[in-house]
Amino acid sequence: MSSEKVLTVGDSNFDLEVLQSAVPVLVDFWATWCAPCKAIAPVIDAIAEEYDGQIKVGKVNVDDNPGTPGKYGVRGIPTVILFKEGKVVDQVVGAVPKAQLEALIKKAL
Repeated sequence: MSSEKVLTVGDSNFDLEVLQSAVPVLVDFWATWCAPCKAIAPVIDAIAEEYDGQIKVGKVNVDDNPGTPGKYGVRGIPTVILFKEGKVVDQVVGAVPKAQLEALIKKAL
């Protein structure tokens, strides 16, 4: 189902896995009941595989981890935020095409 290259990130390990990461991190904020989140999931998995070694890819379940989405102003899901050196580089909201996510990643590479 989901790629083994996609990290499960939450309130407890967000600082370590995302903010302190040596490489850029693409974070997908999602929920199990969200249809657009399910639609974008294969794209997130593909990006994790293709960019392995260049970026990290993580997923934050907003229902299980309410603190982190609140900190970054996530109001709609899916929201995908790109972090580099602990800072937000850019973000997109909604089930966007793969090319749009790749354009986001290229800003950090």
